[in-house]
Amino acid sequence: MNRLIIGEVLKPQGIRGELKIKTFTDEPTDVKAFGTVYIDDTPYKILSFRVGPDGAAYVGLRGIPDRNAAELFRGKKLEGAREDAPELEEGRYYIVDVIGLSCETEEGEVLGVVTDIKNLSSDVYTIEKAGKQILFPAVKGVIVKTDVEGGKLVVKKSVFDEIAVY
Repeated sequence: MNRLIIGEVLKPQGIRGELKIKTFTDEPTDVKAFGTVYIDDTPYKILSFRVGPDGAAYVGLRGIPDRNAAELFRGKKLEGAREDAPELEEGRYYIVDVIGLSCETEEGEVLGVVTDIKNLSSDVYTIEKAGKQILFPAVKGVIVKTDVEGGKLVVKKSVFDEIAVY
């Protein structure tokens, strides 16, 4: 089964087994749409879901009855089945689909392969070539085209050279 990492358990919340989750989705409520999440390949049905004032998601999962059980999940990743994922609007992509793409300039120069994307104030892409890492923020004007089907991420060389950290 093809899965997406959709969050990480931060800590137990309360005494009834609720988990505080840092979501990796655009909106915390997107996690609820999955209905079932997987932790260490074990499926858990979402029984309750709310978003706190801090922006974190608080979820109750079937099979986690109390705080002691919830404590065992601290730091674990939540995955969702790809077929349960919300449809994305045109021009938006799941990170898992971008990782592995060849990063190239408009002229066809291969800069490396996308190995990671961190979500900070803007997404920060990590590309790797010949064992060396290059990081660049996805600021306006740097990414020209994301071609998941064609296997490449095209960047504007002049902007890339100004912002890339080697």
